[in-house]
Amino acid sequence: MRVGGPAEVFFQPADVQDLSTFLAALDPAVPVFPMGVGSNLIVRDGGISGVVIRLGRGFNGIEVGNDGITAGAAALDAHVARKAADAGLDLTFLRTIPGTIGGAVRMNAGCYGTYMADVLASVTVVMRDGTIKDLSADALQLGYRQSDLPKGAVIVAAKLNAPKGNSESLVQRMTDQLAKRDETQPTKDRTAGSTFRNPAGFSSTGQADDVHDLKAWKVIDDAGMRGARIGGAVMNMMHSNFLTNAGGATAADLEDLGEQVRKKVYDSQGITLQWEIMRVGHRLDEDTAK
Repeated sequence: MRVGGPAEVFFQPADVQDLSTFLAALDPAVPVFPMGVGSNLIVRDGGISGVVIRLGRGFNGIEVGNDGITAGAAALDAHVARKAADAGLDLTFLRTIPGTIGGAVRMNAGCYGTYMADVLASVTVVMRDGTIKDLSADALQLGYRQSDLPKGAVIVAAKLNAPKGNSESLVQRMTDQLAKRDETQPTKDRTAGSTFRNPAGFSSTGQADDVHDLKAWKVIDDAGMRGARIGGAVMNMMHSNFLTNAGGATAADLEDLGEQVRKKVYDSQGITLQWEIMRVGHRLDEDTAK
């Protein structure tokens, strides 16, 4: 989104051991915030207290096995999908999801009816005290756009199980998905992907939101908020569930417009939209923070 204030402390570990050593030595009272490429993030204008941990090259490896893939938390979703397809493994749903594997696990990312919950076997995390642990997918209690990670834990790798498929067919499917995305979403604009969760959510039966009729963009349109603007923030005309920095927006502009949309949708339809974009840090006007 190209907005937001500074990190109080910024740390980019070289590898898992470097991260473990750092966290073990860090005052337990200091909060940590792990981030990938920020594709699903609004950092508020006042910045982030504590330590922002940015996982880089030491965490982006991708290893292909007989029936799955082990990917570093910093590996891009699209790269994992392509490498899997080359090996005849179907993780095609990841191809159009911007961001990293760590973020995809944290938010249980998904599309086309498939979620990380459907393919995740386990994750390796560094706990807040520096301990390195493997956690099963069940331990994360993955739900619709959420997970239950231990407080302060940093995901460093994930093991994904993948069904087998024909490599050429998988590559073609991803090509078609990209074309469809570019036709229907503002991929060239400054957005953080879908702003709000689809109201139908993720059901207890595992039924994906993709099969439900009620979509966030539809209720936003029905509230008359397509194209709504505050400062440089606008609800995108191409896809109204994409909050966009059209130029010169502050984080407050973006967040305030999102809250205005939520109010309009609730007032007009009785539906409470839930943010899908993560908002972190401090507002400059803390008294009005949401």
